[in-house]
Amino acid sequence: MFELKTLSPEAIDRSLEKAERYRLLNEPEEAESICLDVLAVAPDNRQALVTLLLALTDQFPRGPAECIRRAQELVPRFDGEYDRAYYAGIICERRANARLSGQAAGSQAVAYDLYRQAMRWYERAEELSPYGNEDALLRWNTCARQIMRHKLVPAAEDVREPILSE
Repeated sequence: MFELKTLSPEAIDRSLEKAERYRLLNEPEEAESICLDVLAVAPDNRQALVTLLLALTDQFPRGPAECIRRAQELVPRFDGEYDRAYYAGIICERRANARLSGQAAGSQAVAYDLYRQAMRWYERAEELSPYGNEDALLRWNTCARQIMRHKLVPAAEDVREPILSE
């Protein structure tokens, strides 16, 4: 319908600053748009990938469900295994937070499972993290605290009563 205008390479740094500012203003759709413009001219720009992934996860509680898929599709684009594990954990953790804020039946058990998935990703990232980078440890602790604070438990096994025969 519209032909999008192309960002000049000289405008990348300033544009990424704006994208971060929009995220901080809780306007993730604007941040997402800017990151897409940056990635159109610099497809491997790590800061644009990170900001886009975070902007998509900011939309989990109220945005379209496709944000989850789009965020997950970004993970393989990161160069290092640490980043791939860490940001896979971020996606799971933010999905858990979104589920926890919802009131749907079973959302607490789903949140528990998502926090545990995030914790496994963070454990993997922690094994790969450079010396002095304990971001994955901090995220793991946050997930653990959320589970304990909200007293989350895994879903109960599907217990069925036996069918009585005549």
